[in-house]
Amino acid sequence: MPNLENKIAIVTGASMGIGKTISVSLAKQKAHVICLSRNEDRLRSVVAEIEQDNGSATFELCNVSDLKSVESCIKSIIEKYGKIDFLINNAGITKDSLLLRMSEEKWDSVINTNLKGAFNTIKTVSKYMIKNKSGKIINITSVVGLTGNAGQTNYAASKAGLIGLTKSAAKEMASRNISVNCIAPGYISTDMTDNLSEKVKEELIKRIPLGRIGNPEDIAHTVLFLCANETKYITGQTITVDGGMVMN
Repeated sequence: MPNLENKIAIVTGASMGIGKTISVSLAKQKAHVICLSRNEDRLRSVVAEIEQDNGSATFELCNVSDLKSVESCIKSIIEKYGKIDFLINNAGITKDSLLLRMSEEKWDSVINTNLKGAFNTIKTVSKYMIKNKSGKIINITSVVGLTGNAGQTNYAASKAGLIGLTKSAAKEMASRNISVNCIAPGYISTDMTDNLSEKVKEELIKRIPLGRIGNPEDIAHTVLFLCANETKYITGQTITVDGGMVMN
């Protein structure tokens, strides 16, 4: 595992699930982690857990879909720490519906959080990374962005858009020593999958060559891999972490 001592990492959507696990994992490798979300109580809990394990973390309340909120948040972080080494865009929501029944509100809210939110943070953070000629940006997309999924046109479009955003940003920022990559999780054990019936879980597992649903740690370990100095030559890539379910 990489030693991230003296590194500053921002994780969006850090209050629970995969984002929380990523934050805890980064802190274990000695990074100072700034946890972003709109839920103050959960953020306090994540920071307390990290500190109890002798890690270093703080939190900032931020609505990633609002550019002014992001700009204010990042300005505060720069004033306190002077730099940002890693940006992990994990914030995401689902509002599922068949296309013909999907409301404009469901479409807009998912796109605004999942795709525009990443645009807002990358746009704001990258100017400081460009100034320092260093940085790594990691976007959490989804295998659904590669394959599509019935009932999730808004979610799939946002995650596919995130892959395109990643590739374009990687090309724009490569000359400044900034890498931009995606991680595409498959089925990961979260509150949502834990509530599925055993029959549904069995059907899902049949589609996964490794024969199991993934853990949040599987995603966090891939984040650590991309944060390592040894992987600085990787950019513009989408790494699927899905037990082999989707093979390109």
